[in-house]
Amino acid sequence: METIKGHLASILARRWWLLLLRGLIAIAFGVVSWVQPGISLASLVLLFGAYSLVDGVLNAWAALEGRREHEHWWVLFLEGLLGIGVGVLTFLAPAITALALLFYIAVWAIATGVLEIVAAIRLRKEIENEWMLIIAGLASVVFGTLLMAQPAAGALALLWLIASYAIFFGVLLVVLAFRVRSFAA
Repeated sequence: METIKGHLASILARRWWLLLLRGLIAIAFGVVSWVQPGISLASLVLLFGAYSLVDGVLNAWAALEGRREHEHWWVLFLEGLLGIGVGVLTFLAPAITALALLFYIAVWAIATGVLEIVAAIRLRKEIENEWMLIIAGLASVVFGTLLMAQPAAGALALLWLIASYAIFFGVLLVVLAFRVRSFAA
């Protein structure tokens, strides 16, 4: 085997235990998300709230700092205030924020689905198998409609998808950690 000194593989081999730790944390996150989906949803919503609040403060700060250089500084300031407001609202009423985010995803899915169907119909003389785009569009519309009709089930399904990904990703990292550990020998 070619020497791995100076290669990325050597960095991984010397710190294989970090890959292992990342994998174990990802698996733990996935398992907790499966077992306690309510806690996971609350954590994601609060993380969004923290992001929105910090982003709003930074936008408002940047606007105030630049008010002498640009006459439309107030637009950025209003954007900052909106972010602060959404962040505060998220902390005061996290359930409403979770529902709003879910409906946002649902509306997006329905809108993109309808647009995919329209595009397929308009392109039917220019492309073959346009029916695939129609099926994809219908799937998006059905997905969005189901999210709106059953928001609790939709949130749970979304969390389970994230949890499944985390477990799968974690297992891959654990396997990789033990594989690259052998490089150091």
